[in-house]
Amino acid sequence: MTTSKLAVIGLGYVGLPLAVHFAEHGFEVIGKDKDGQKIARLMKGETYISDVTEQAIREALKKGRLTPSLPNKNLLQSADYIIVAVPTPILNEQPDLSAVEEACQLIAEQLREGQTIILESTTFPGTLEEVILPIMSRTGLTVGKDFFLGYSPERIDPGNTEYSLQRIPKVVSGQTAACLKKVTELYEVAFEQVVPVSSPRVAEMCKLFENIQRLVNISLVNEIDQLCQQLNINFRESLRAAATKPFGFTPYWPGPGVGGHCIPVDPMYFQWKAKKQGLSSQLIEQALQINRVMPQVVVDRVNEELGSVDKTEAQILLIGLTYKKDVNDLRESPALDILKLLLMHGYKVKYSDPHVPVVDMNQEQLTSCPLSANLLRAMDVIVILTDHSAIDWKMIKEHGQRIIDMRGVYDNHEER
Repeated sequence: MTTSKLAVIGLGYVGLPLAVHFAEHGFEVIGKDKDGQKIARLMKGETYISDVTEQAIREALKKGRLTPSLPNKNLLQSADYIIVAVPTPILNEQPDLSAVEEACQLIAEQLREGQTIILESTTFPGTLEEVILPIMSRTGLTVGKDFFLGYSPERIDPGNTEYSLQRIPKVVSGQTAACLKKVTELYEVAFEQVVPVSSPRVAEMCKLFENIQRLVNISLVNEIDQLCQQLNINFRESLRAAATKPFGFTPYWPGPGVGGHCIPVDPMYFQWKAKKQGLSSQLIEQALQINRVMPQVVVDRVNEELGSVDKTEAQILLIGLTYKKDVNDLRESPALDILKLLLMHGYKVKYSDPHVPVVDMNQEQLTSCPLSANLLRAMDVIVILTDHSAIDWKMIKEHGQRIIDMRGVYDNHEER
């Protein structure tokens, strides 16, 4: 296919990288988001996501290949392809598809013959057929004939420099065979490998299972790590030894709990769908429960380290607030729950994170502290929650009194 005009609704951690990526491949991209501050920053060539450079945004603007826009601008009719990449959070343990439905309603109001609509937001199996298709069908147009509909799960891994967007295989599906053909043609232009599957339900389940698998395995190593501490066994060393097996073993590493928009949320989407049919995964339920208590596990370790020290006088320094290293993403980060719990216990808590200059907590704004020998020596306990590359780990080890290392920074890395 030749490049054509494309619209992306939702310019967050998925939509903005996708919009810039297609612009770099010659598409004219309309980027829509209801957040006026995001649109204003993009119009000035600024970025708000670590993985998208200002140079890439300015280049796309300069070539006229990126048009940031609020949803009220009537531009969707000019697009041949429309991709929906809006948040799908959990609200009261139920899927919240309000942003998806709002976006699809906007599309339906402007839908014309020949357009292809693709959902990339993570959701439960059956969403395209049960939620999206009825909205589009109210226009009187016929799917697979007048317009085309598909699902392709986003698989972006923020901060991963090994697998760029283009290198991550793209799973695609269509509501009909004609829909699948249209969706495949689009992604083949901009991705190295496209993986067609037989139905949107298969593609929807594919994304959920990727993160169910990660939740279960990370919860497993976190639980075993706690047990090994009581048994006086270095579990990380055991893991490294196990990882030498050349087949049948994939290592996952302990930490303060899972975060981000996918791993803590996607398994709950599956559970919700299963429970609608009177079913449930016991393994997912246990994994979610293990993950829920991880912030309290970290706080308990702080209490143990301090022993009889007066909590109201104790000073705690948290290193890293983001849910993973080298990104500015705080979504579902366990560090925020740990910070909140420590404050509730009466501790004086500071944090240092080069990617998070300020954070709102309990109606107060906390500011990231620059690391110094004096600061480290003044802290009663230092808790490593995120192992950002830019942090001076040697200085922390040299001047910290009590260090709780939830990321294994100093395990097998004595040179730091």
